[in-house]
Amino acid sequence: MSLTNQRPAAGFFARDRGWQPEALTPQYKTSVARSPSRALLTMPQTLSEVTGPVFGHNMLGPLDNDLTLNFAKPGESAIGPRIIVYGRVLDEAGRGVPNALVEFWQANAGGRYRHKKESYIAPLDPNFGGCGRCITAEDGSYEFRSILPGPYPWPNRGNDWRPAHIHFSIFGQGFAQRLITQMYFEGDPLIWKCPIVDVVPHREGIESLIAALDMESTVPMDARAYKFDIVLRGRRSTLFENRLEGN
Repeated sequence: MSLTNQRPAAGFFARDRGWQPEALTPQYKTSVARSPSRALLTMPQTLSEVTGPVFGHNMLGPLDNDLTLNFAKPGESAIGPRIIVYGRVLDEAGRGVPNALVEFWQANAGGRYRHKKESYIAPLDPNFGGCGRCITAEDGSYEFRSILPGPYPWPNRGNDWRPAHIHFSIFGQGFAQRLITQMYFEGDPLIWKCPIVDVVPHREGIESLIAALDMESTVPMDARAYKFDIVLRGRRSTLFENRLEGN
């Protein structure tokens, strides 16, 4: 077996910084304040970084993976086009990562977050909280139900709009595999007009963030399905949210 198909003895593969976005991208205004002002340091991975955390299904509530119901009143549900998001969490060698904690959060169908600092004038949905979580199966698979989030404006350059997207946070088999990213939807024209998306250096990288519509997995008269695989670490890892990490 070649080195690229197994985990190095020292820990996880390093992220490919030529694949990931630059930390400083002035067209995305907040990156100016968030980006490092000094050269990054590479430090050896510690034992705590390459082992744990360990999550179990006993930490989940019965509706944690159903955003259409987990904040809704009894007998009611969230407003908006219903969707199923599914896929696999994979390691750098393409193997499924079991027992990974996958957390997700998003705006409602009108493009508004349930947050006290939200400034967009779209209405709140009283039956939609906008967040959930699940744990991957032995083959690394995950699935959750939600509604299609709406696009929304943001004060970046005066008239910028975010495409519909869902945020993901993944804890893999070690803290060094932590990933925070965003998923977009196939066919959305705003993807190619978004300054945040534009910081990704390769079109292939952008396309890796776009979930494919899977008509064969839809539920008739109920929900469309979108497939989104997530790769932790490695040379083609799913892109981290506009920030570089050490090795």
